[in-house]
Amino acid sequence: MSRPQRVRVPWRVVTSSLYADSAVTVYVKVGALAQRPEGCTASVRYLSGLLGIARSTVERALTQLMRPAPDDEVVELTSYRRTHPGGTGTTAVRRVRQQSRTELGAWVPSRAAEALSPRQLRAYLALSYAVATKHHITLAEIGEVLRHRTGKKAGEALNTRSVRKVLNSLEDLGWITIDRRAGLHGRHIYSVHEEPVQLCLEADGADSEEGSGGDLGEGSLATEEDLRTDSPDDEAAGEIRRRREQVVARGPVENPAVETTGATGKQAYAGPGLTLAPRIWRVLEPVHHLLGDMTTYVIRRAAREIGSQLDRGVAPAQLHARLQHRVACTEEIRNPGGWLLGAGLTHRGCGRATCESGTDWTTGDRCRECLADAARQTETPPRTKPVPRPPKPAARRSWHECDDCGRPSPQPIPSGRCRDCRPNHDTAGRLT
Repeated sequence: MSRPQRVRVPWRVVTSSLYADSAVTVYVKVGALAQRPEGCTASVRYLSGLLGIARSTVERALTQLMRPAPDDEVVELTSYRRTHPGGTGTTAVRRVRQQSRTELGAWVPSRAAEALSPRQLRAYLALSYAVATKHHITLAEIGEVLRHRTGKKAGEALNTRSVRKVLNSLEDLGWITIDRRAGLHGRHIYSVHEEPVQLCLEADGADSEEGSGGDLGEGSLATEEDLRTDSPDDEAAGEIRRRREQVVARGPVENPAVETTGATGKQAYAGPGLTLAPRIWRVLEPVHHLLGDMTTYVIRRAAREIGSQLDRGVAPAQLHARLQHRVACTEEIRNPGGWLLGAGLTHRGCGRATCESGTDWTTGDRCRECLADAARQTETPPRTKPVPRPPKPAARRSWHECDDCGRPSPQPIPSGRCRDCRPNHDTAGRLT
């Protein structure tokens, strides 16, 4: 398959606040069609339908590109009207400005203008230029390129949260790959693809002999553009082409026209087909031979777990090495899905993303947090059971005696004589 047609967009068009996002999209498509000998003869209606934007938006974009820029008086696009010999008008011929070799510019495949929204295309161009110049671009720098185009914040840079959403959508579509926190000072590393790279796995497995791209050696024939708009292969851009590989799970296929139910009475899975992002597929490379024995639900759960760990800062190579090591250390895997969710992907160690079973992944040394926890556990004395206090001794009782008969009494005797001796003492007193 031939290399996709590409267009070189001036860097001043990408970064200037004078050009709307739609102007960049229109420039790419007009530049691709203008590579034909007769130039771009497409009408505004044709461009609108091709790019999926309104005709008025296309007309405003063409006007911006045909007007001299206020800062440097440069005209990016020229348009020449034509008429038939009889006097009736026809579509104009449009051509883009010839760029010098010293001028900065970013390369973009022409099909990206049709597949991406104007804002996504502008972000794609910024990443393409950063990758070509080996610049570790940040989210704030991308926000300076995109900017707000309308409203009260017109001209201001996009915040990092909005930029992150745009980049995530580009990654989901397969146009870029993001290795998070893998670059200098914890920055992301971006890979830009000339065509969408999306590795898919069917829901229940497919061994079909027909259909678009049903076999590993075949594929859809609707991937080539019109030969009249293809550009010669230009190696001056310094880009590396990555060929898409299609991986299809093998297994029996149920007839979709017949509703099948199992022994439990439940209908077969009829949901959307399973699609794995490129970063997820690369992490699962050591267990590719086990995916055929897993259900769609299990693979989706594994993909979510991998995505969650990658978002927390775990390196893709770290997850890949973890699966490779644990597969090699396991003698027999009877339940591939349960093993992958319960043992293969489980993060062991402390809460740090770089801690891998007590070892720092970035340096190879013992994890400092794990060593500190072990030291604290050894320094803490073992807990002993509290010794019960002895019960307080009971207060001794003082006994009292009668003055006459000497009878003991636990209670005090007010008059000094007991009840029996008191009458006799009172009688003797009266007689005297």
